[in-house]
Amino acid sequence: MADESADHLSAPESSGLATSGAVGALAGARPGAITLARHGEPALSRKVRFNAPAYGEWWARYEEGGLLPGQTPPESLKATARRAGVVIASTRRRSIETAAAVADGKAFATDPLFIEAPLPPPPWPLWIRMSPKNWGFFARFWWWFFDHHAGQESRAQAEIRADQAADLLIDLSKNGQEVLLVAHGFFNTMIGLSLQKRGLKKTRDQGFKYWCVKRFERP
Repeated sequence: MADESADHLSAPESSGLATSGAVGALAGARPGAITLARHGEPALSRKVRFNAPAYGEWWARYEEGGLLPGQTPPESLKATARRAGVVIASTRRRSIETAAAVADGKAFATDPLFIEAPLPPPPWPLWIRMSPKNWGFFARFWWWFFDHHAGQESRAQAEIRADQAADLLIDLSKNGQEVLLVAHGFFNTMIGLSLQKRGLKKTRDQGFKYWCVKRFERP
């Protein structure tokens, strides 16, 4: 279950959490690995077609919803959670439920720093109707390349947040403990790019499917 006392991690708090983890390492130890996991499959159906405004409403429900029942986390991900000195989830329900499933009773923290980057649909004519998958692709394309954010977080702002997230994860891992983040597909990718800019090497990449992970370590 989530450890509410550890919610909303910040950089000043992170060093204390890092040294109090179950792994417990000596100062100056080799930094631990950082694993970024995507949440499990959400319950909201993708077997629909609609226009841009309706997609915006669908995405809002997606952001609030939880996981599709009956899923079994991969054993490799549960093993990563058992090894980790720190497990963190974003504050979205689908992330929290995923972390609870893989942590298997182990306490974990939550932090809004790790929520997904927004997906406002492009302002296209109402007669254009597509599936959520296609709308997600075009919304991300417009957000990334044309800075279409509709008053929400911009790409530049999200990149700053990804850098902050990477710095926090590195700080949590600096005493040698492993860190597991359970969050979201695209923002995990942005965090991964920030980790690589800071000298970490991607040592495992399972892609973008639900429950998949990317692992980063110091060379």
